[in-house]
Amino acid sequence: MRTTTHAGLAPVRDVLANGVRVVAKESRTTPAVTIHATVYAGTICDPPSQPGVAHFISRTVDRGTMTRSVDEIAEELDSRGVSLSTSVNRHALSLVSTCLVEDFDSILSLVADIVRHPVFPEGEVETRRREIITTIRQDEDNPASVATEALMEILYGSAHPYGRRPRGTTDTVETITRSTLQAFHGTWFVPGALCLVIVGDVEPERAVDAAARTFGSWRGAEPPEITLPVPEPGRQRRVRVIPMMNKVQADVAYGFVSILRSDPAYYAYWLMNNILGQYSIGGRLGDSIRERQGMAYYVFSSLDANVIPGPLVIRAGINPANVERAIASIDAELSRFAAEGPTDRELAESKQYLIGSMPRTLETNIGIANFLQTVEFFSLGLDYDLRVPGLLQAVTREDVHAGAQAVLDPQRAVIAVAGPYDGPLR
Repeated sequence: MRTTTHAGLAPVRDVLANGVRVVAKESRTTPAVTIHATVYAGTICDPPSQPGVAHFISRTVDRGTMTRSVDEIAEELDSRGVSLSTSVNRHALSLVSTCLVEDFDSILSLVADIVRHPVFPEGEVETRRREIITTIRQDEDNPASVATEALMEILYGSAHPYGRRPRGTTDTVETITRSTLQAFHGTWFVPGALCLVIVGDVEPERAVDAAARTFGSWRGAEPPEITLPVPEPGRQRRVRVIPMMNKVQADVAYGFVSILRSDPAYYAYWLMNNILGQYSIGGRLGDSIRERQGMAYYVFSSLDANVIPGPLVIRAGINPANVERAIASIDAELSRFAAEGPTDRELAESKQYLIGSMPRTLETNIGIANFLQTVEFFSLGLDYDLRVPGLLQAVTREDVHAGAQAVLDPQRAVIAVAGPYDGPLR
């Protein structure tokens, strides 16, 4: 059943008989089309004993199909001047390609072949295994990566899909075989798990019909249900220090479990995070810790509200001599925000910034495609781009203050420090 809206982006949405979701948006800006195929098969789908399988899939899924070798795929892309990128996050694996409109049908057919019929050649599996292990070892030698992974493990627990290392470990990657990848693909790459977004110089009807031709014959069972445990709110401050004495910089990851993306308070939290650590020169944190005190090479905050309460994380790169002072300054800024809330000016400027930045994110086909994938994943509605300004404008100073009081409590924070620092930290 096709649905559409009549203002704003006005995409067309259709669900094929086999469950594949198709979202199409016509854009005449350039004679090009972006194909954004997302399978809901992210790292949360990894077997508990084998973290890293979804990431391994993202590195090997395009390395040959039943009808095309890896060289033939490369030749087909290169001959048209087209690239294909793959990526994976907690919930989804994506393949993205932008091509000229005359190549649309051929590239869509190629993407469908890769999604439906990868063969994971043994030689490619071994090559990618070595590359992944190298990347993991680099992460283990990177204080920023070490601190962030430690933070997520403490916040969610090592057994929770959010708390596991997304690339896995060198040990688990060694156990991943071609048959492991084939089993994962057979379980999770099914029609009901695919959302195909097509944006560009092609009529929506043609885009949906092309999707039906390339994916309509695909058959498969529904993907298994995953129940993600909801983490308990922090009750006390938890700190972990990982000494890496051969490094120059200490990295801090400081965070909390926040809220669901579907929570009506999300828009207040979005503004709160912007005021705290993103707007202008890095929000309150950047102004205080980096600009006025000169204690951090960088400092920012990020909010990842998700299908379960996601993390609100503050990240900072610090001279090791300033670790205690910088963390004390973070504590002080959070306490002040929770006690006083935002100023009227901060709230007004953050609303203006977030609302004003939306059109810029939707200037390109890839920007629109990314936005529509998010809309589909969180079931936000085809008119979401029209509703965002009103949702933000409706947030009051009291709403943001309530969010700060609910989450920004230094006594319930999780703090991970990695780098040339081994002193006691409370």
